[in-house]
Amino acid sequence: MQQFLHVGCGPQNKTTLKGFNHSDWREVRFDIDPQVTPDILGSLTDMGQVQSGSMNAVFSSHNLEHLYPHEVPVALGEFLRVLSDDGFVVLTCPDLQSVCQAIVNDQLLEPLYQSPAGPISPIDILYGHRGFIAQGNHFMAHKGGFTLKSLNQAFVQAGFAQVLSAKRADAFDLWVFASKTAIPDDVAKGIALQYFP
Repeated sequence: MQQFLHVGCGPQNKTTLKGFNHSDWREVRFDIDPQVTPDILGSLTDMGQVQSGSMNAVFSSHNLEHLYPHEVPVALGEFLRVLSDDGFVVLTCPDLQSVCQAIVNDQLLEPLYQSPAGPISPIDILYGHRGFIAQGNHFMAHKGGFTLKSLNQAFVQAGFAQVLSAKRADAFDLWVFASKTAIPDDVAKGIALQYFP
């Protein structure tokens, strides 16, 4: 059985994660919030409790935007460190380019889509979900963000050998598949498709 680190798991578990939601994968839940009872309590910039090379994959959904830009290389370095030699990362985060287009269209406070937490407007994507932050969850504030190009560059600069990314045409998010070691493009695309929505 392979294991993956579910970074910033919140209350979710692998049952909702495409590609990871079967018995071949053992989930290790990692979060900064003790209230969600993760297997490992920690932050993106200090994953010292996770042994180097111990994870076959890392899954991270909407976490990097909670870091200041200077912290992103540290977090991606931690992802790289915990991966086995053939390991990979699947990550999603907001697409600032499409959000900025909505702002240019004067939709700053208009709901763009419905989430389990309620309607999401461009202001929530830029600065963090207002409802969560108002409840005292200050770690939910957004401190940075990415376009497709800048997210790719961040992974390459962190030392990942293979990076494939995609922007969903019907949504406001980016998806990245990044492997620790180089693999052929067609193999990388085949793996990424198993985990991308």
